Amino acid sequence: MTGSATRGAAATWLNPLRDKRDKRLPRIAGPCGVVIFGVTGDLARRKLMPAIYDLANRGLLPPTFALVGFARRDWADRDFAEVVESAVRQHARTPFRQSVWDRLAAGFRFVQGTFDDDAAFARLAQTLAALDAERGTGGNHAFYLSVPPDAFPVVCRQLHASGLARPQGDRWSRVVIEKPFGHDLASARELNTVLNSVFPEESVFRIDHYLGKETVQNILALRFANQLFDPIWNAHYVDHVQITMAEDIGLGGRAGYYDGIGAARDVIQNHLLQLLALTAMEEPVSFSPAELQAEKIKVLSATRLALPLSETTSRGQYAGGWQGGEQVVGLLEEDGFAADSTTETYAAITLEVDTRRWAGVPFYLRSGKRLGRRVTEIALVFKRAPHLPFDATMTDELGKNALVIRVQPDEGITLRFGSKVPGHLMEVRDVNMDFSYGSAFSEDSPEAYERLILDVLLGEPSLFPVNDEVELSWQILDPVLDNWAARGKPEPYPAGTWGPPSSFAMLARTGREWRRP
Repeated sequence: MTGSATRGAAATWLNPLRDKRDKRLPRIAGPCGVVIFGVTGDLARRKLMPAIYDLANRGLLPPTFALVGFARRDWADRDFAEVVESAVRQHARTPFRQSVWDRLAAGFRFVQGTFDDDAAFARLAQTLAALDAERGTGGNHAFYLSVPPDAFPVVCRQLHASGLARPQGDRWSRVVIEKPFGHDLASARELNTVLNSVFPEESVFRIDHYLGKETVQNILALRFANQLFDPIWNAHYVDHVQITMAEDIGLGGRAGYYDGIGAARDVIQNHLLQLLALTAMEEPVSFSPAELQAEKIKVLSATRLALPLSETTSRGQYAGGWQGGEQVVGLLEEDGFAADSTTETYAAITLEVDTRRWAGVPFYLRSGKRLGRRVTEIALVFKRAPHLPFDATMTDELGKNALVIRVQPDEGITLRFGSKVPGHLMEVRDVNMDFSYGSAFSEDSPEAYERLILDVLLGEPSLFPVNDEVELSWQILDPVLDNWAARGKPEPYPAGTWGPPSSFAMLARTGREWRRP
């Protein structure tokens, strides 16, 4: 029996009425457990452990699910359970229910050790074998590496040496890793080589939490479930595309992670290029993982940088200023950052997609800290009508039509178009037609990590970038990083603004301008 057949049988066993053809019924994970390395970190506390509880609370985990924490702390199982409970009570999306908690906590175990400790991984193997026998987890384990990237190779090799990476028979082992997936193309290839020497590619799940957001997944529904948009989703009608991820927070306390990484590596290489791929891809033959990934790979293979990079990219670093009525310091005054740090907090690039659908349409990607407000959006800005049978004064306040997909924080879709102003005169102004998830649906959207962790347990890889996607993304970005390294320091911009002057010049050179969300 194949792995997919086993998962289907397990799901049917848990829910005998489940018809795999009825997509309205929830997918329930079969017998399994999760091991979290780095369980004492902020990601595990704020996102992973609450997401696991929320899945259990929604009935999407098997009753015998097991959670194992691995860290250096001198904890017993009950100490680990207290840490998880604290995280759940603070950060879970769904209400705390004692009956759910008691059933979930019965499967908690903790293993003390370091990543280079052979004996600790032997204890981990013994713990998982005991859980298989006591809880019926079936030898199915997902290993979540919530650790710094430089620890990935040693953990993978330990899992291999302890026999946990390649189980026997129809059992499965999967590894989950967080970005960054390398810091350039060469390191990404090296990382992929290490991962695939231990786990087959179909067992590697690279988490990009943006792909788990409902609004991102809705790009596919918007494009391919509606005949309305397909005829205009191309270069004949679209003038350009803007993909923005802006944050209003600074980087105080995050120097250990962010210094030397910067906005381009942190956001553009993964989140924004994935959003570009979903926006620009052709319709897949089906929504199977292989077909979706194939279409994204085609788009990324056809994507290239617009030249010259000195004019089509922008790099900035926030300086002191006013943010939300509060005076804030610049990056160089933040704790942990050197006074001569060249880490960029703002990055913008111009891309072109060499396909028949998108030839001649620039894609502008930008990300930054300490910007005007927190927002992530994809905006398709349309060309002006070739002929307007109005006097110039009638349409002097009319901008370009735009379709805006709001990823966060106010998830939804806005369509901007021209409408007559009420009155005796013919005056046309921009108006918005708005769809909001919060008002259209009664059910709250699950957190991204809920969807992604469940997909790992189900062996559903559609929302996880594969080797080729990661390497193609670095292949696109590497020349920009090399160019910036040769150009010296980033350009300063005041906190609370929308980036450095070069970012506005980047669009102005072609008569365009950034949207101000």
